[in-house]
Amino acid sequence: MLSRILDIKYKTFFFFVFFLPVNSQAVPAMGMGYEPKYSADYGHFDYVNPDAPKQGELIMMGLGTFDSLNPYLLKGISAGGLSLLVFESLLEKSLDEPFTEYGLIADDFYLAEDGLSVTFHINPLARFSNGDAITAEDVKYSFDTLMSKAAHPQYRVYYADVESATVIDRLTVRFDFKNKNRELHMIVGEIPIFSKKWAKDLTFDKLSDVKPVASGPYLVDEYDRGKSINYVKNPDYWAKTLPVRKGMFNYQRITYKYYKDSTIALEAFKAGEFDFFFENYSKRWARSHNGPQYDSGKINKTELTHKNNAGMQGFAFNTRRDKFKDVRVRRALSLAYDFEWANAKLFYNQYVRAGSYFSNSELAAEGLPKGKELALLEKYRDQLPVEIFTKPWQPATTIAPSSLRKNLIEARDLLAEAGWTIQQGVLKNQQGEPFNLDILLVQNGFDRIIAPYAHNLKKLGIETNYRKVDSSLYKRRLDTFDFDMVVTSFSSSVSPGNELMNMFTSSSADIKGSNNLPGISSPVVDDLVSAIIQAKDREEVVIASRALDRVLLYGEYLVPNWYINVHRVAYWDKFGVPETQPLYYDPTSWLLKAWWIKKQ
Repeated sequence: MLSRILDIKYKTFFFFVFFLPVNSQAVPAMGMGYEPKYSADYGHFDYVNPDAPKQGELIMMGLGTFDSLNPYLLKGISAGGLSLLVFESLLEKSLDEPFTEYGLIADDFYLAEDGLSVTFHINPLARFSNGDAITAEDVKYSFDTLMSKAAHPQYRVYYADVESATVIDRLTVRFDFKNKNRELHMIVGEIPIFSKKWAKDLTFDKLSDVKPVASGPYLVDEYDRGKSINYVKNPDYWAKTLPVRKGMFNYQRITYKYYKDSTIALEAFKAGEFDFFFENYSKRWARSHNGPQYDSGKINKTELTHKNNAGMQGFAFNTRRDKFKDVRVRRALSLAYDFEWANAKLFYNQYVRAGSYFSNSELAAEGLPKGKELALLEKYRDQLPVEIFTKPWQPATTIAPSSLRKNLIEARDLLAEAGWTIQQGVLKNQQGEPFNLDILLVQNGFDRIIAPYAHNLKKLGIETNYRKVDSSLYKRRLDTFDFDMVVTSFSSSVSPGNELMNMFTSSSADIKGSNNLPGISSPVVDDLVSAIIQAKDREEVVIASRALDRVLLYGEYLVPNWYINVHRVAYWDKFGVPETQPLYYDPTSWLLKAWWIKKQ
């Protein structure tokens, strides 16, 4: 949030904010509970090269298909790169701080003393790709559109505490809040801004095949629906000289080529059809990323360290379905998964078991609740399992003295308590209905992970069906919660907040397209999410997050998977890479933002 421009220069002062600040001045940058790293006169972020050459073409991989140029709709699959390359927000989040934002479209902002509104001033230099100046009206239009039924419903959940956007003058807009919220003023700064002229005479939900009018560094050039899309650098990009953009977006052209699955894509990568591969599969990383191009150094294979919170990945149950409503059933199915065997036999011991929704962070629950966390949970004692207060939650393990046999016996007993017994080798309820489990997959490689799990479930009398579907059908079925079990992940930031509403609260459980795939609907979870959002300092965030973690874990909403603390990437030796890595990032975004094509 760079200060208001005077004679079109950045004459800034600096201020930092602790959660719900009381301040009377506009500020150039804001950190969530700490002083921002970069001073008012910073020249560029440390994880970029300000002298990087602006040249060449980057070719990226897309998986499956795409049928939309609008990434803000429920319907359809948007093209890769759109949100990052074409659209911009009021503020830019740095990648080497937990949660700090700097001015982009907005050059400063002011948080009201009562914490119930935030006012942004628009940079007079800011322009859309058609040359129009960005105004407060455009900001209000973008917000109102995202909050309408024409846009993806997740935005109505995410920005639920924003009452309205009001135009103050041509370059000033104010957002009023329904409640105090420690991060809402920063989250509002992440709203993507687009021009009303994008829609022309169409409604927003019909903009799936219209090239966007936005303010980002690239323009949509040519595209072949479902096969490829090309972005070309906007020669008149308005922000290219700002410190917040210095050394960024260094390619003249970016192309996404689409492949049916990642196995086919890897062979195409080795053949030189595209430039960068972000690997998610341990077996491929260990056994398939090799060959003469790797041996000669033409392809670099490396692991990039990061400080990201690992969050939680798992096989999520759809608790909207009757057979998963009993927590004993969910725990029983979790007991049948043998992670230790899978890690040794399938994953080359590359992974750590996920045991928290905030894995690899101080927010993860440990031991038994105590102190202020215990006091917080005590308010809900009558609504929680007694074990939360007496026994630390642990994922099922086969490490001695535990074993798969012991786990399956425990699972059988839990199922029997829930009314499911094995009859002639088939698990059935009291009505004689068999327990069948359908697992929905979209990525190649997960069948080898599910197969041994299905084998263990068979011992409990459960018939498991799993199959891979195409990405379009997969998205539709997830959006409408049409599945028994699905592989999902809940990403976690070091400063969790409003995004938790779309993951875990009752308000998102039945909203199509929400990230609450398990259908979690718990008054206790709702209250604890609210406690995190309303926290006044970091200590309260940590306490409420640990409490939420315990409640979610004992809810057994998924079979926990695993995590890794490095990014596995391979890329052709054509790139320059900044000397300093960011801390909190995904490698694809860093590549797009900060790498460059080396001079030949």
